[in-house]
Amino acid sequence: MTTARDFGLVCGTLPPGANNAITDVPGVLAGHHTLRNGNINTGVTAILPHSGNLYRRKVLAASDVINGFGKSTGLVQIDELGSIETPILLTNTFGVGACSNALIRRAIAANPDIGRETSTVNPVVGECNDGPLNDIQALAITEQHAHSALDRASSGPVIQGNIGAGTGMSCFGFKGGIGTSSRRIKLDGEDFNLGTLVLSNFGCAGDLVLPDGRRPAPCVPEESEKGSIIIILATDIPLEHRQLKRVTRRCGAGIARLGAFWGHGSGDISIGFSTSVTFDHDEREAFVTIKTLNESRIDALFRAAAESTQEAILNSLCAAQAVRGRDGNQRSSLADWLRSKG
Repeated sequence: MTTARDFGLVCGTLPPGANNAITDVPGVLAGHHTLRNGNINTGVTAILPHSGNLYRRKVLAASDVINGFGKSTGLVQIDELGSIETPILLTNTFGVGACSNALIRRAIAANPDIGRETSTVNPVVGECNDGPLNDIQALAITEQHAHSALDRASSGPVIQGNIGAGTGMSCFGFKGGIGTSSRRIKLDGEDFNLGTLVLSNFGCAGDLVLPDGRRPAPCVPEESEKGSIIIILATDIPLEHRQLKRVTRRCGAGIARLGAFWGHGSGDISIGFSTSVTFDHDEREAFVTIKTLNESRIDALFRAAAESTQEAILNSLCAAQAVRGRDGNQRSSLADWLRSKG
């Protein structure tokens, strides 16, 4: 699997984690289910903050809507309550319903009291429109595909490019898709991790600016910015909700560094969570103690969010292969362009 660093493209100054992936955050899992069949080029990608019962042991979460032309679900409750209680699924725009139902059924199976003796559950699904390369009207995504991505989730290296939800996505006129990156941060002598995973499907052809200043321009018809990007940020650094939201907002800086301007038709959304702050659904104590970061140290996290997002997007482009999709529509590979330039 080719990444940006294979071409000497390095983003920022902080060191990456062992796998340079969101799964460098201990406990985080990622998995994919891919559909490729003629005009169908789509799939589902799953991110799990931990392998346990998320409904019973929720994690701190926040979101930031950079530009809201999107159909994601679950964001309102994330920002109201500051927690996430299901895995996160990524898919195409018309697959949100099937993925939401899969998360609900999975949560009920593990927690039969949902909606009866206790509260309902908030499924979290992010989406991008893969229409140019995928027949989105076919409504190809099913609940079983979502379950498959969840069942395949694992730690360690993450497959990137034309995989899972990224199978039919485009970015800056090239083939986009799934990308991930991470950064290590040392606080009080202890190593922590912050990682991002992106579903890249945004940017006008010709607008991409590489870290070395080059501006690749694929040969595709000129069109307005109407793509999207979903960014999932994970960290094991203890924060409180306001701090996490501030960190999650800095993912937008990573998008901007590459030349994007968040166009009118683009849905640009980041969702962040911290695995080190959890909430017991059945907590009985009136007061709970939460460890949180000294805010004078938060700039390191801002930098990590921007750098890892920028590199995750470049990894999605470099790992993706050229594709001929629905009705003969094509997207070339940034990796091929970089190889041709020596």
